[in-house]
Amino acid sequence: MSLDGFRDECGVFGVFGAQEAAKLTYLGLHALQHRGQEGAGIAAADGSNIVRYRGLGLVGEVFSDDELGRLHGTTAIGHVRYSTSGGSSTVNVQPFLVQYRAGQVAIAHNGNIVNAALLREDLEEHGSIFATTSDTEVILHLLAGSRQKTFINRLVDALGRLQGAYSVVVMTPGRLVAVRDPHGFRPLVLGRRGDAWVVASETCALDLIDGEFIREVNHGEMVIIDDEGIQSLYPFPREDRRACIFEHIYFSRPDSLVFGRSVYTQRVELGRTLAAEHPVDADVVIAVPDSGVSGALGYAQRSGIPYGRGLLRSHYVGRTFIEPDQQIRDFGVRLKLSPVRSVLSGKRVIVVDDSIVRGTTSRKIVRMLRRAGATQVHLRITCPPTRSSCFYGVDTPTSDELIASKMDIAGICEHLGADSLGYLSLEGLRTVQGTDRGRFCEACFSSDYPVDPHPKGLKDIQVNLFSQD
Repeated sequence: MSLDGFRDECGVFGVFGAQEAAKLTYLGLHALQHRGQEGAGIAAADGSNIVRYRGLGLVGEVFSDDELGRLHGTTAIGHVRYSTSGGSSTVNVQPFLVQYRAGQVAIAHNGNIVNAALLREDLEEHGSIFATTSDTEVILHLLAGSRQKTFINRLVDALGRLQGAYSVVVMTPGRLVAVRDPHGFRPLVLGRRGDAWVVASETCALDLIDGEFIREVNHGEMVIIDDEGIQSLYPFPREDRRACIFEHIYFSRPDSLVFGRSVYTQRVELGRTLAAEHPVDADVVIAVPDSGVSGALGYAQRSGIPYGRGLLRSHYVGRTFIEPDQQIRDFGVRLKLSPVRSVLSGKRVIVVDDSIVRGTTSRKIVRMLRRAGATQVHLRITCPPTRSSCFYGVDTPTSDELIASKMDIAGICEHLGADSLGYLSLEGLRTVQGTDRGRFCEACFSSDYPVDPHPKGLKDIQVNLFSQD
């Protein structure tokens, strides 16, 4: 659950060639709501004009029937947001829509551009005026300022100057383009719904609209969809894939296929491997819901210890709530999690979670379980200790706020008040990766960053340009 740490990033969705494209995008964003709860937006195109609506809040809060009814067209893109870059205000909610010398263009982005500040400084020195604090706006300024002759060449030119993570959908009045960065940090998939083409952050969005999953958008690939059909280009220098391993551990929905694998199956295997590495005598295995459930099931399967629903999550907690005047210890966690005493009382409990970030939530959960009657609490974590921050689109605390960067495992266990603590080893994580071993970014565990998170200056990146408009 990680209430005190990692935040979902963003989700993108796009559809080309469908009646009521905006309503399909609305449904797709609902399926991707777990990736961002701060704001949502949709832009739609009818072949000659793009219109947009966006706002702060959940998808169902932002859009009404009237607003969706004004988003006419057979092409649309959408975005759900959690701010990993830029502040929380409507002006930063995507998709961004601009008019420049070549016409209208809208863009929605999932990821984080590590050289955005350098690019922005350079653009401002040359006269650019920014309307938002989002790194995504940098892409639009680079696109508008490119001297290339065609839209696709300008887009390649702009994206080729970026360092970091981006899965983007870009729309003109008559075209939809989906691009994934050369390392493929963030997910992006391609699907069909009848004659319409669909792109989305996860396959769960395709499932909701009765779409068919075709394939992943490959790392470094640009997919161009227009009335002439679909085209695939690889315009950037080739890099090794470094997909974010936390998509499988925490971020993605368990019913999705991400990076070519079932998220649910991966999490069960993480739990099974964890049980083999850190067995302990106990009476029941429970999960910190919701992302810990699959791992707890795997742990129970491998250990032979029964699984129980020892913690229930409230799904009715809003984005804000009124705290009582009288201070209640652990109020925030108790608002979201409730212990089931009949499962816990008098039991030696193994509690499985996806990660420990600062440790504040885990400490409160251990205390809650003991108050509910657990005689022992053994924490098991389905990933290695998180010692380093992410710079590729995941909102993480700074390294000095991460508990594993300050304490060893014995110290963390004592701080949390648990009877024992076991993390999945990095080797165990790589065993679960199997044939994809080495193709994931593990920087949050190993500090081995595929792209320098602190670039020192702008680089001229050579890109292959094409004649297509």
